[in-house]
Amino acid sequence: MTRILYLQTSVFGAEGASSRLSQTFIDGYRANHPGTEVVVRDLVNDGVPHLDLERAGALRGFSDGLNEAQKAVLARSEEFVQELRDADLVVIGMPMYNFAAPTQFKSWIDHIARAGITFKYTDTGPVGLLEDKPVRVFAAHGGVHAGQPYETTTVFVKQIFDFMGIRDVRFIYAEGLNMGDEVKHQALARAEAEIAAELEALNTAAA
Repeated sequence: MTRILYLQTSVFGAEGASSRLSQTFIDGYRANHPGTEVVVRDLVNDGVPHLDLERAGALRGFSDGLNEAQKAVLARSEEFVQELRDADLVVIGMPMYNFAAPTQFKSWIDHIARAGITFKYTDTGPVGLLEDKPVRVFAAHGGVHAGQPYETTTVFVKQIFDFMGIRDVRFIYAEGLNMGDEVKHQALARAEAEIAAELEALNTAAA
């Protein structure tokens, strides 16, 4: 049985373009793989907090003793990490806000990118401690930005997953969604065609 971890990061919830594309992919995958389990982590409504000194102390290990609040922080971090470890496939709905990933996604990363847990430092450089697995990112952009130096989302997502040992990260973009109905329609049609091709590729690899 395949387990999908789906990270929803749109402030528009299920109605966001990145969420709809992610759901199209998940529905298509489940149609070909009956019994697939989907673990949904809504990073907007789950309220993953941003780092502060107390929270960083729990996650980075520079507190001498953890108080009850910090123990809860650590327990939640371990839950996030275990969800990622247990997943066979990770699906991320990724809108771009002001040329960057949503802050909720960054907060999730801050809770799982932990030395000694998901990566380690060695004399020859950092080593990821997570098993490689496919990560498919469905990126929604109001304009046309992919490949531009100011579009930091793609580089950041690929870099941080690679740092933790996950290298099979691919993006499917829907761009120009705020550039008129015709452009939006064409962008979504292209993205859906890419989703169909990606599903076929995954099915072939699993055969």
